[in-house]
Amino acid sequence: MSVRSRLPSRIQAFGVERTLRPNQVLFRMKGTAEGLFEVVSGKLRLLRRDALAGEETISIAVAGDLIGQGSLGSDVYHCEAVALTRSRVRLYRKAAVLAEVERDPDLARQLITMLAAEVMSLRTCLQLRAIRNARERVRSFLKLSADSETLIVTLPGTVKDLASYLGLTHEALYRTLSAMVSDGEIRRSKNHITIRELAVDRKRTS
Repeated sequence: MSVRSRLPSRIQAFGVERTLRPNQVLFRMKGTAEGLFEVVSGKLRLLRRDALAGEETISIAVAGDLIGQGSLGSDVYHCEAVALTRSRVRLYRKAAVLAEVERDPDLARQLITMLAAEVMSLRTCLQLRAIRNARERVRSFLKLSADSETLIVTLPGTVKDLASYLGLTHEALYRTLSAMVSDGEIRRSKNHITIRELAVDRKRTS
């Protein structure tokens, strides 16, 4: 549920690692933007807090993901990052990244491509949330996220995190998933959801 990118080796060379405890905040919304982070190990939840809407999960970041990219063009972070498990992250300070970008136009183009991918990911999230029917919303998410060969979706966080990402209450998502299992559309295990081929074939011929 997040954008996986790879930083050029020249930038990776000056990363500084940090270790986080479960539930430890890495950065807060409107906090001073130090730079962007690479998740080395563990899982982090990106969320926004709103007085009216409450707490909303944006994505779950796992090893290899980059977070806080918006800091390159802002003085503050626009969301909060919290460790779900014991995690390690690598900080790339904004000033150092921007200095490299100014020296190397090719590097600037790579970063633009990475940020464009993030925008596309957020647009997909908004499109999913615009689907009114909960089952259709979940079905669309699974189709977009499943491995093309195995039809397996690996959940980076909990089902509750997925519910927040999809803009559903966790009760509504549990009910929807249970109905889909009962109808033979999916199979579920702790961290995986498999789209059953029979259900896919049925959709193709309907």
